[in-house]
Amino acid sequence: MKSLLEADRTDRWLSRLAPYVERASAPPELVVEGKLTRMVGLTLEAIGCRAAIGDRCHIAGPEGQPVEAEVVGFSGDKLFLMPIGTIRGLAPNARVIPASRTSEVAVSDELLGRVLGGTGRPLDGRPPGPAAHRVPLEGRPINPLARQRIQEPLDVGVRAINALLTVGRGQRMGLFAGSGVGKSVLLGMMTRFTTADVTVVGLVGERGREVKEFIENILDEEGMSRAVVVAAPADDTPLMRIHGALLATSIAEYFRDQGKQVLLLMDSLTRFAQAQREIALAVGEPPATRGYPPSVFARLPKLVERAGNGDRSGGSITAFYTVLTEADEANDPIADAARAILDGHVVLSRRLADAAHYPAVDIEASISRAMTEITSPEQQQAARRFKQIYSLYQHNRDIINVGAYAPGGNPQLDQAVAMQPRLMAFLRQDMHQAVSLQDSLGDLTAVLHVDEAGQPVPATASPAA
Repeated sequence: MKSLLEADRTDRWLSRLAPYVERASAPPELVVEGKLTRMVGLTLEAIGCRAAIGDRCHIAGPEGQPVEAEVVGFSGDKLFLMPIGTIRGLAPNARVIPASRTSEVAVSDELLGRVLGGTGRPLDGRPPGPAAHRVPLEGRPINPLARQRIQEPLDVGVRAINALLTVGRGQRMGLFAGSGVGKSVLLGMMTRFTTADVTVVGLVGERGREVKEFIENILDEEGMSRAVVVAAPADDTPLMRIHGALLATSIAEYFRDQGKQVLLLMDSLTRFAQAQREIALAVGEPPATRGYPPSVFARLPKLVERAGNGDRSGGSITAFYTVLTEADEANDPIADAARAILDGHVVLSRRLADAAHYPAVDIEASISRAMTEITSPEQQQAARRFKQIYSLYQHNRDIINVGAYAPGGNPQLDQAVAMQPRLMAFLRQDMHQAVSLQDSLGDLTAVLHVDEAGQPVPATASPAA
């Protein structure tokens, strides 16, 4: 009996040790090293080794410190590498050692309240959290027929957007503007005022000082407790700026798949496109539209299409992407491409910003493509009426300003002139003031309330008051 028990115990131990014995007896996989042969700008060329697109390589740097790089292209037996960090001290014929693929990133609920770099490493001085799950950096494709529809409005706390450009949960919107007209401020307002389970902020290619300002002045301690910030500032390499945008989107996808309502803020989509342009031109891709290679316009929809409603769990990613229009030109190639793939756009006007009108939303040039699906017919009619009156005044603004306008000739224009101060007051909002969706609709009704003669009724006499 004793011998049978000992034999059984021995068999169990052998079965447990079998995988380790097999692993120890297998010969180690040989890693073929190459050498660095050429460097032009930030592009490194290596020969003698084999690696796939997206693989990481370690290049022997000064004092034994390896420089990490990623494979971004190849030609014949040459590999084109893009460094992730600094390249100072690299010398000709340096050893190039292929490493494992890193197309996955570690995510967990412990990321809430953290600030990460483009590689996923913490920037807040705290130790890394546990890697509970690993998700692909490039995301997983969703069958468009399985994706949930946009059916519920989202309160962003900004009156002009709530009432006239209503946004739905799972919608992807763009904030289009030139430099210095209030994109970041408007983005910060929506960060503070929008109700969401999780907020993911991607600061890609912007000024480094904005990272701390955004965390302390806009998110504050309460907002940061349910937010994740991914920062890849302008002084990072182009590859890190791209990875920053991909990482922020992967984190948002992780929380969405848990059934949570996620608000994704990306500042900016233009810097992401410019980083891809730098990489593409460096590896020899020919420029097409105003210096942008075709790969830029192929990569933009891959990033944007990852946001939106999911195909399971009932979660959603409502995304806002800022788009910098060069020289305030609406037909900038990146702005034009983004406008075609987003679900709407909010255009900010430099003319309004110069007049101290904030937020400087150009109602005539802005649109929300999902608004008709998530709002009542009454609200749609009121929004159209507001835009008609506003546009009529704007189209005749020059005539009115030079004194060529004579009251009584056009009753509709007379009404637009009389209502203009109220319309402009409706569109203005202090950056620290939140206006709910319900209050926004009430204010819209009050603004459009007129008497039998078509003259605006004082707000105190309006039904909304």
